[in-house]
Amino acid sequence: MTATYLVTGALGCVGVWTLMHLTRQGKRAVSFDISENRRRLDLLMTPQEQAAITFLRGDLTDFAQVLGAVEAHGVTHIIHLGALQVPFCKADPVMGSRVNVTGTVNIFEAARRAGLKHVAYASSIAVYGPPDRYPPGLLAHDAPFDPRTLYGVYKVANEGAARIYWQDHGITSTVLRPYTVYGVARDQGLTSTPTQAMLAAAAGAGSYHIGFGGKQQLHFVSDTALQFIEAAEQPLDGAYGFNLGAPPVAIAEVAALIEQIRPGIRVTCDADKPLPFPEGCDDAELKRHFKNVYGTPLAEGVRQTIEHFETCLADGRLSFEGS
Repeated sequence: MTATYLVTGALGCVGVWTLMHLTRQGKRAVSFDISENRRRLDLLMTPQEQAAITFLRGDLTDFAQVLGAVEAHGVTHIIHLGALQVPFCKADPVMGSRVNVTGTVNIFEAARRAGLKHVAYASSIAVYGPPDRYPPGLLAHDAPFDPRTLYGVYKVANEGAARIYWQDHGITSTVLRPYTVYGVARDQGLTSTPTQAMLAAAAGAGSYHIGFGGKQQLHFVSDTALQFIEAAEQPLDGAYGFNLGAPPVAIAEVAALIEQIRPGIRVTCDADKPLPFPEGCDDAELKRHFKNVYGTPLAEGVRQTIEHFETCLADGRLSFEGS
């Protein structure tokens, strides 16, 4: 049987990188997204490369569509990335729960009915609480969840559902919890602003302001996509969850790094406004369970991102409106 990967939320930031890597690895990818806008994918792949991908307009809240996609296309691997982000869940909790919770249950149930035995899917740092809830240092892999947003609550619910599908049906799963993802195609949400600062540098803007500070872990989007592919291809014996790791870095240091790579731009941040999470997570368990753990050094990831943005700006695939 030919390996076929269903990627949900495939036209989002991590999704388009996942499609790109799968295609360049010679694997068959099926894109499942309620959007048909390929603007992010166009930043990574030519129309000729995209022709190798099967594109489906699909709604995660519609179980028949999800099951139909899995069965009709002979799906063998699932990478479930589709979700509504924090502000959308806050603005419309009912739709947020339908997409993020019911949509995830639909994925697991479709896998069960189609005879698939493994699902890789995305969670978030948002399952955790504020820093004063935990001991100093990196979060342990078994740190208790304490979400303070509906988005985080929905993500915790999904991890619970995954455990029940393992308990009741023997479906294994691997969930990855990124902190802040950066790179080309990261254009939405509060934590997209470090990436937007890189775009501003590529565009030759005079200045850019990042509206938060503190220290946190940053994950290069290419690495994140590769880790999800690894999670889909290497099932473990149970329902496993892993935090992604990286050296915590101050946002002020990220700003300085952008300035160093492209002198001429002034990047500032609100240094005294950290995100309401611990500085980072310990990824020892991820490294213990997976042979390949991807971690591009921050300076290299930032340089690659700025150079990629410069290419896209030059050939008209991207524009910069300013902050």
